[in-house]
Amino acid sequence: MDLRESHYQSAREFVRKAQQLGYGDLSEYYWYHTIELGNGLVTPGTYDYRYSLPFFQFPLDMSGMDVLDVGAATGFFSFEFEKRGANVVSMEMVSMMDLDVFPGEDIGQTLKKLQGMMHDHSPYDDEQSERLFQEKTPEEIYFLLLEGPFQICRKILGSSVKRCYSSIYDLSPEKTGVSQFDLIFVGDVLLHTLYPVKALAALAPLCAGTLVIAQALPQTPDWPPAMFYVGGEKAGEDDISWFWLNRSCFEQILKKLGFAHVASVGSHTGIMKPGGGHYERAILHATR
Repeated sequence: MDLRESHYQSAREFVRKAQQLGYGDLSEYYWYHTIELGNGLVTPGTYDYRYSLPFFQFPLDMSGMDVLDVGAATGFFSFEFEKRGANVVSMEMVSMMDLDVFPGEDIGQTLKKLQGMMHDHSPYDDEQSERLFQEKTPEEIYFLLLEGPFQICRKILGSSVKRCYSSIYDLSPEKTGVSQFDLIFVGDVLLHTLYPVKALAALAPLCAGTLVIAQALPQTPDWPPAMFYVGGEKAGEDDISWFWLNRSCFEQILKKLGFAHVASVGSHTGIMKPGGGHYERAILHATR
């Protein structure tokens, strides 16, 4: 059995078992993360970070720490931080309409692309998938892609993680309920912003300790400091991704924003499901 069919089989078994356990019909949910929920129930995530955690170099004991998980999606890292003893705020955007859109383009293009992604990840045959993923409203896409998966995991795990709704640019102590955090984690978020410097500038005053960034870095020389544009030239074909900062660019911007030390602590790799594409993400730590 190949990876794709194995993943689809696991997804169908997850839906069946979740319904059997009384959690309702989760067949339309999109699972960004693989999360162990107990009783043999494991979400069929696109990304499985369970075996990559040591590479991030998070403290094993996070007791008493205030932690912010930016762009938390299904919430794997939020729940992991809580498991380690942290007080966690899990931030996600307010609605799909808050996604950045390239100037002159329409949010409808982005929503159509996301709906296609959900269809492609469906474990069901084409006819059933078409029925499940017919035209969805922005609210339905938001629920099936972000809010529904997070909240059902939170409920099953009996988690006390707090959910904060905001764009990354508008984060503030008033929105998070915390004046400053001991650790802020930003995984695969900045490349989906049109204004990554503005996003980092919003995060910096909220961080009293360590800012951990995990994302793709461009396969270009590390000097001079540069942002690498990956949005392409064709309208609607940028995969909601525009700029990759190289390591020295991150280092200089973060130091300018008040972080004394910026270090590359390594990387993590894995296979995206169901397609089997390989990914590699650099891991940076910026400390006060």
